[in-house]
Amino acid sequence: MSQPLNAAAAAGHPTARPTARRLVTAGLAGALALGTMAGTASVADAATAHPAAAHGPARSAQAIPFTAATVTRQADGSFTVAWSAPGVRHVTVLAGRDPQHIDRRHAVATGRGSDTATITGLGSADRWWFEIVPDHGASLTLADRSLHLASAPNFRDAGGYRTSGGHWVRMGVLYRSGDLARLTDADLATLRRLGIRTDIDLRTASERAASPDRVPTGTTYVVADVLGSGIAGSLPATEAAAVQMMEDVERTMVSSDSGRAAYTTLVGAAADRGAAAVLYHCTAGKDRTGWASAAVLTALGVPRATVNADYLASNTYRAAENAAALQQVPASMRPAYQALLDVRPSYLDAGFAEVTRVYGSFDGYLRTGLGLDARDLRDLRRQLLVG
Repeated sequence: MSQPLNAAAAAGHPTARPTARRLVTAGLAGALALGTMAGTASVADAATAHPAAAHGPARSAQAIPFTAATVTRQADGSFTVAWSAPGVRHVTVLAGRDPQHIDRRHAVATGRGSDTATITGLGSADRWWFEIVPDHGASLTLADRSLHLASAPNFRDAGGYRTSGGHWVRMGVLYRSGDLARLTDADLATLRRLGIRTDIDLRTASERAASPDRVPTGTTYVVADVLGSGIAGSLPATEAAAVQMMEDVERTMVSSDSGRAAYTTLVGAAADRGAAAVLYHCTAGKDRTGWASAAVLTALGVPRATVNADYLASNTYRAAENAAALQQVPASMRPAYQALLDVRPSYLDAGFAEVTRVYGSFDGYLRTGLGLDARDLRDLRRQLLVG
């Protein structure tokens, strides 16, 4: 791992019993996360509903007609590709192991303007990409959101969502995750092939020391400590106390000096074409990383309902890990620990409410809280939006 390029204030986590401390780190630090269609067609690989992330030129001469699209990889290795494009009569689906090298000689599926295709027999690949081509308008290229890394279950693409203005958040340039210390050599090889160039670590100094990142050789490592020394205290004894703590932490991430500095660093990297692909993470990949994704997606114009769904998806990706963690504590303590391990709507709501309370609006948060000007936001949108 290379040396930190940028360091925010370092601080320790509260000390606790080993098991309890791990749970607080996954819940508290994780909770500080800045951290479908009808019809059928035939043939293989898929992404996730409502998001249809496009990869390619920052702007297309024609509008993308798709209002929803997803790719989802199934347990049997097949893919489900779903889409909806009002006014489109015919859609062709192409596939490739790289978004820049889609096989345009052979269609893997065809369908109507709103349809679903099941695609099988594609073979192995780090990621299969699908270009959904309408009979008029610009095409859209998607992949399954998850990287399916057993060592990092919440490692996923941050793109693939449609904005209120009809653009799509590009896939393959911005990724989010939890702890990277358990990545295997095979995982590192995958990340290298996917072009991960920048690793933004949102964790505290104690977390970084206890669980150093494993990233591909040559990756630029950036420390952007969201919490600094601002979080301390004992483990909550009740579910209500845990929920309150998580909501308070969300507010802290929005308005604290360390949080604002960290997210400014993240947005700057996300807007920098030379930094892509960018990976940002905390411990659980849900709280500090969750707010990071919520902030970036909102800045890009993604609707709040979609932002909420992306935030809450951590509960699905982390379900097995959370269930195992809960088995380590007495039954009487599990409701409180569950609240720490979860992401819940009220947590994210607290962050957005803090934005309104302190800055008046989300635009005020971006400009005053994060210090971004019109050029910064234009660069961010140019780098991450297509269509």
